[in-house]
Amino acid sequence: MPPISLEESPVAPARVPPPRIGPFAPLGLPVFRLLWSTWLIANVCMWMNDVAAAWLMTSLTPSPIWVALVQTASTLPVFLLGLPSGALADILDRRRWLVATQFWLAGTAILLCAAVVLDWMTAPLLLALTFANGIGLAMRWPVFSAIVPELVPRTHLPAALGLNGIAMNASRIIGPLVAGTLIASAGSVWVFGLNAVLSVASGFVVLRWRREHTPNPLGRERLISAMRVGVQFVRQSPRMRAVLTRISIFFLHSTAVLALLPLLARNLKGGGAGTFTLLLAAMGTGAIVAVMFMPRLRQAFTRDQLVLRGTLLQSASTAIMVVAPNAWVAVPAMLLNGMAWITVANSLSVSAQLALPDWVRARGMSMYQMAIMGASAFGAALWGQIAELSSLPVSLAISAVTGVAVMLAALRWVTDQGGEDDDTAPASRGWTAGPPAAAPEENGRVLISIEYLIDPARATAFQAVMQQTRRARISQGAIAWELLHDITEPGRYVEQVVDESWTEHLRRFHRATAADMALRERRLAFHIGEELPVVTRYVVQR
Repeated sequence: MPPISLEESPVAPARVPPPRIGPFAPLGLPVFRLLWSTWLIANVCMWMNDVAAAWLMTSLTPSPIWVALVQTASTLPVFLLGLPSGALADILDRRRWLVATQFWLAGTAILLCAAVVLDWMTAPLLLALTFANGIGLAMRWPVFSAIVPELVPRTHLPAALGLNGIAMNASRIIGPLVAGTLIASAGSVWVFGLNAVLSVASGFVVLRWRREHTPNPLGRERLISAMRVGVQFVRQSPRMRAVLTRISIFFLHSTAVLALLPLLARNLKGGGAGTFTLLLAAMGTGAIVAVMFMPRLRQAFTRDQLVLRGTLLQSASTAIMVVAPNAWVAVPAMLLNGMAWITVANSLSVSAQLALPDWVRARGMSMYQMAIMGASAFGAALWGQIAELSSLPVSLAISAVTGVAVMLAALRWVTDQGGEDDDTAPASRGWTAGPPAAAPEENGRVLISIEYLIDPARATAFQAVMQQTRRARISQGAIAWELLHDITEPGRYVEQVVDESWTEHLRRFHRATAADMALRERRLAFHIGEELPVVTRYVVQR
């Protein structure tokens, strides 16, 4: 049966809405429940460590800059090491890598304990150990994000990511409370000690996960090459570009409230440290409550509609915080802020996960996290500087107004250009003849030419499909792509693809997804030759 052309394709059946999955349904899966508990404990430890380190720094030096640098030392590694850690999580056995990150965090906690007990702790040493702890966090986040789709069916993924949001926000409440209690009753050293115990225990819990790692038959990717391919995939994916644009805009503006929250709490009537903790707890509670309603919201609205409504709600809560006279008004505002935060973050996180094939998932999610951390860091500095030059209410008002305006522009101009339901499952290995198994003697770059014969009247449609082909080839790892047109024979086109090496050429076939297979069929629908397009491979001699 000849392939169906684009113009002759039958009308697609009406889309059936997916069944609504309850917010706690993934917890019915034992493996997810096991690792989710680990994730909750890990986040509690993170908040406990941040609180204890910041408090310990105040006893070492009264300088505000040293106290502020504790937060910088904790979060900077996530931004600096996001891409390498994502590449390693895609290359190595994810189970062992996750265990290694837990033991790394336990090691830094033990060093913190020892330095305090032996009275060796200084401000520079505390920053160095906090930075080392941040390295563990940077290495852990991408691998955990990558394994979640392995643990649950595709239909359960939004609920699973919502539960991850609950873990993060519950830890924001539990961690500081536990750390504060221990610091007040026994001292910071006991917080670090508890972190060490919990991190080691979490590592052994993860060891109970019987995940079978399937080694790549082509061997491990080189780190630099893996990072390059990860960046190429994200750049060539309209959905990932849209997600990263939206999440960067949202966190750039929403971080104004968090960055200036201590000052807001102090300015409230009767405000102080307790009020600050109460407002943080209110935000975490709002996020947890919103997760309960996410299944219904996803049924009622599209992703971009949820993002826009979440942005509007966040801006409204920011405006309320500008005029709030006391905690009775500020606490509900922070509840709304938490609801808006989880609505936007969950919607975009689900979209990113569905856009990423498994082979590049950790790298893609590491760039998602880098966008959040980079936007938050820059936004905190921006809104703090504006507040310094003008006033606190002016800075928050500007963030509320511009947040909505810029998000509207992004929704209008940065579009997906692709379907929300592109199948990122691996393609069946029988879909193409593929390259010969024997590797050439030369070890240079590989140039592939594919010759198409098409009806010149359909050239415009063919070129549009070939532009999608270009994005697919580059996202799979090709380093160059061109489409040549024979000026003496209008119906003859030659596609040229360049790969870094013969091994990287073979990897492209292993990275192909079901969506790539569908795109191949669309290309072949234009070919009018009696045989399949002629494929020729050349190796550049060094």
